[in-house]
Parts: sequence; C-alpha cells; structure tokens
Amino acid sequence: MSGSIPPSERAFVLGLDGVPWRLIERWSDEGELPNFARMREEGAAGPLESTQPPTTPLAWPSIATGVWPDKHGIYGFQNLSSEYSHEMYTSRDLAQPALWDQLGPAHVGNVPMTYPAREIDGSMVTGMMTPATDREFTHPPELSAEIESRIPDYEISLDYPEYANRPDEFEVAVDEMLSNRRELLELQLERAGDDWQLFFFVFTAPDRFQHLVWEMDRLLAHYKQLDEILGEMMAYTDDHDADLYVVSDHGFGPIEELVYANRILEQEGYLARREDDGTRGALASLGISRDTITGALSRVGITEETLVQSLPRRLVDSVAEQIPGDHALYDVDFDRTVAFVHDTGNCYINDTDRFDGGVVSPAEVPEVKADVRAALESVTDETGEPLLEVRDGDELFPTDDDSPDLVVGGRGVYESRSGMADEVRGDTGTYDASHRSEGIVLCRGPSIDPGATLRGARVVDVAPTLLHGIGEPVPKNADGRVLFDAFAETSTPATSRVERTAVTEIDTGDDVDEDFDDVEDRLKGLGYME
Repeated sequence: MSGSIPPSERAFVLGLDGVPWRLIERWSDEGELPNFARMREEGAAGPLESTQPPTTPLAWPSIATGVWPDKHGIYGFQNLSSEYSHEMYTSRDLAQPALWDQLGPAHVGNVPMTYPAREIDGSMVTGMMTPATDREFTHPPELSAEIESRIPDYEISLDYPEYANRPDEFEVAVDEMLSNRRELLELQLERAGDDWQLFFFVFTAPDRFQHLVWEMDRLLAHYKQLDEILGEMMAYTDDHDADLYVVSDHGFGPIEELVYANRILEQEGYLARREDDGTRGALASLGISRDTITGALSRVGITEETLVQSLPRRLVDSVAEQIPGDHALYDVDFDRTVAFVHDTGNCYINDTDRFDGGVVSPAEVPEVKADVRAALESVTDETGEPLLEVRDGDELFPTDDDSPDLVVGGRGVYESRSGMADEVRGDTGTYDASHRSEGIVLCRGPSIDPGATLRGARVVDVAPTLLHGIGEPVPKNADGRVLFDAFAETSTPATSRVERTAVTEIDTGDDVDEDFDDVEDRLKGLGYME
C-alpha cells in the first residue's frame, strides 16, 4: 500500500567538510547549535562512516556517487604511474556518474574533485583541486565573470603555510573565505530560481580551520556560523518542498605525533633510499639539498612555484631526482625497494606487473604484502599499542586490481605521513588535528521521520537514500544502501521498493594537461602532501 506522505521531488546536499558527529551531538544537546538541534528533532541524524583512508578525495566522490573508490576511480590527491611519477586526480578520473549527472537541473558549488568543470544541466563552480580561478572552474564559462564581479576576492583556498603560528590571522582569513563561499551559494541560488532538482554545495572551511586550530572555544565560534548557514538552508528547502541532507566526508580529532610509514619500511629493509653518488653525491658533499636550493631562490624572489610553473613536469621530476632530499618518490631507489607508501597512506608492493622497475614477482605479492603489513603494525607506543592501522587493499577495493595493496593510517592521536624521515615518530609542527572516520549525516524533509536515529550509515549510503527519497532510481552497481530508517513509516519512500537503473556512461572529456603547483602548495600546507 502506498504511503500517505508523498516524496519530495528535489534534494539539497549541504556539505560540511571534516565535521565530526561528537561535536555536533554535544553542542546541539547543550543548545549552542539550535539549527543542528532542530535538524535532529525534526529529521533523522547520526554518525557517518567515511572511506578508508578517511580523506577528502576519496570520500566526497563516494558521497556523490554511492560507490567506493574501486568503482569511482579516485584513490587520493595524486595518481601514481607505472614509472613512479604522479599527476593530480581530476574530475576526468571519476568513473561513476555523480548525482548531478543523474538529476537536473543541478547546481554544484565548491565540491572537491570536480575540477575541471563539466557541462551539466545546471551550473557548477569547482572546489578543492582547482589550480586557480583563471582556469575552467565554472559551467557555464561566463559564470566565472559573474563571480569575479560580485565576489572580487573569491579564491579556491588559502595559502596555509603563510599562517603557520599565526592562529588569530588564520581565523580571520578562514572567516573571510567562509563569507565569500556564502556569497557564492547565494549567487547560485539566485541563478537557479525555482527550476532545480539538486543542489550540492560544500563548505570546506571547517576542515581547513581544524587542521591548524583545535581549540573548543574557537571551533564553537566557527560552528555557530555553520549553524547560521544551516538555518538559512532549512528555510530555503522548506520554501521549495525539498529534502535537506547535511553531510561531512569524515570527522576530526586532535593529533600528538606524526608517524613516518616509509621510515618503518626503510628500517625493516623493504625500502632503500637513493645513494648520493654522481650528481647527487657532488651536491650533497657541498651541503646542497632541495631545501637549501629553494631557500636560496626564495631569497632572491624566485619561488619553487615559479620554477615549476615555467618548466615541464617531466623536466622537474628529472631535476628533482638529482637533488638530495626526503621525498617519497624522488629519493627512493626503486631498484632496491620492495614496498613504499605514497599519497595519503596508499602502500604499494613494488611488483613487476604494476611498475616498470618492479622487483617483486606477482606470485610473491601475497606473502610480501603480509610481511609488510606485519612490519608496519609492529611499531608501538610506550603502552604497547600500535601506532598504525593497516588495511588490506584487496578487501577494501575488491573490484579493482590496480588499487593500492595496503592502506596505512594513524591510530588515535597518531597521524601517518608518507614522506621520508630519519625517525619513525616526529612532532606535528603547526598541525593540531586531523581526520577521523566518523562524520555526520542529518536529513530533513516532508517524508523524513522526525527524531529518527540513523545507525550504521556510510558515505556510500547518501546518494542511494537521496535518490530513493525523491522517487528516482538507484544505479544497479551502487555499493550503498537506502537508509530506510530515515523515512516516516507512512511515507512513499518507506513503503516503496528501490527502483534500479543501469549505470550511464559519462563523457569525462580529454585528459587534463594542467599546472597544479598552486594546488600542491596548498595541500602541503595542510599536511596532505610532501
């Protein structure tokens, strides 16, 4: 029997990057965040389990598509080639249709991993991983001129190293970024009018702020601004009879020490550094390293960024390999390396099928992988607790033979890093906090059950639930499930079967031949990259 409460016909996703459930639960219970409290009272809410590792480039595509990385194709910020070089992942690498490919008109704003902007039925302003606002960061293209006119100081992200040890100024800069993003949202709302089926807009400010500032009073002040935005979007979705989904890609928590996984592999004999012979040896004997060179250039007004922007990537890679340093790709001798960690915790066995210079035969990979995992898990703190958590890539990503062999992450207050170091453990420097696996999901709308608790929700469950909630079919290959606990018992979504549809092909366009050095600098400033 069909339900008496009809479904909405449209949905709004309000993304809040890096917001943890425990802070929302605590501050809404205490009355500090009245609109989040209303969302919990008038809708369904609960923690949201992220991807492994719980990072932005994996999780937002999983939220938008309903599948894990082995199906959507994005495993980090940088895609590793068979020649041990890397290039930035872009929207061209997304192999699964996103919600905005299935629904329309759709308006997409500041969603990570959407650069370069693709032609969709609606509008798009790309987010994290966009090199600069003079690139293809909007659809339609003329939208960029409108943004420049209305928000002249709009920028994709901040130069985080500039704010090291300057928390007060950083807080002001984050507030300005948040304000500009709110103005962008208002601009897209005005352009959309009443003709839309999907809105998907992400505020990345909480993640950026929390990396460098983990002080509860300052965080609460920031979260109150998010609560104000939420109140505005609740009123907006009420006016448009739309479902509202508030989601974060992962949670957050304090960190006390960095753990260098490649140093563990080096100590255990699985990784070898390049020897300082030839050109490297001559430079090393003169005390010349990558740091000394870039330091000297900066003193005369030439930044590393300027150099890299002026030179082809292959030439940069070739030169960098000749200069001594501590880079996980440039300074590893792959002819003598069995395993290494790259990007945000992706561990690869250096096998002959995957890599041009591989040294491990495919038949040996399972045994070597087990040994490497044991080595990484064997390092403990003073209480005997392991510093790292290691997951099997075949179990996490079963449909993709090219997925990482292992995924390495820090446990508790320990943060895993892939850079080279002389010690296994190191100081966090300017970083106060980092990612945790538990984010948030709150939903509210005509067919949503008031006061419902969502249990066991995962990032891949958002898209199927949203689609079913507005009466649209769910792709057959979706990894996520419909969260039926979110819907009122008498609603149409609660009493109807999930309709399935074939996965549509998406035109990703040509490969992106871009200079991503600004992006890499910003990622380094957040500790995401070396």
